[in-house]
Amino acid sequence: MFIDSHCHINFPELASMLGEVLENMRQNEISHALCVSVNLERFHEVQQIAEKYEHIYASVGVHPDHEADAEPTQAGLVHLAKHSKVVAIGETGLDYFRLKGDLEWQRMRFRTHIRAAREIRKPLIIHTREAAQDTLRIMAEENAADIGGVMHCFTESLEVALAAIEMNFYISFSGIVTFKNAVTLKEVARKIPLDRILIETDSPYLAPVPFRGKLNQPAYVKHVAEEIARLRGMDLSEIGCSTSENFHRLFLGSCS
Repeated sequence: MFIDSHCHINFPELASMLGEVLENMRQNEISHALCVSVNLERFHEVQQIAEKYEHIYASVGVHPDHEADAEPTQAGLVHLAKHSKVVAIGETGLDYFRLKGDLEWQRMRFRTHIRAAREIRKPLIIHTREAAQDTLRIMAEENAADIGGVMHCFTESLEVALAAIEMNFYISFSGIVTFKNAVTLKEVARKIPLDRILIETDSPYLAPVPFRGKLNQPAYVKHVAEEIARLRGMDLSEIGCSTSENFHRLFLGSCS
């Protein structure tokens, strides 16, 4: 069995066909999925899906790209994260690719999420793009290692991966690892410890080969696992078992 550790099935593209999405998960041996929040205005959608389906979990947070959305507070995030199906804070982090200029507000938002995660004792889901050094610096300054979490949709170097692992974080691979030109990322997938690997789709985006360019969905996370198995010379079942155990350990506090 496999687990999609990061998806957005509340987004309109997938919400409109949610029954089909869940059935495709079942047919492809995807036992669970984590539906990740990107803003507070639509958090109720994430929460409602998690409440309705036992095998779907939720997170609460505001994506670093959402400059105009309601600004989260530590107290507000902690309050929403008390829900039993909310297993993480995020996604949060830094993104210097899409937004330019004075991004101190983004760094302060990141700190707010880390502080909330430490207070509520739930792991972080971190997004970083063209901001690895600042991301690691703030993680260290805010003692993110105290609670841990995952570097989602990882695209950075082995050095960055190992630094995050040293701070009690997991590394999650998306469909990008199946792309032919993702040479550096494939090397990261080969070399980091198996007990620190998660798999995800980030659907509806970043569909893996052979669906690249099409609408992504949690059922396709199996193709991410297949590529990691190929890169490491391992059986697919071992990757499925290990990444599922890692998910349970990080987000649910137990092994499957």
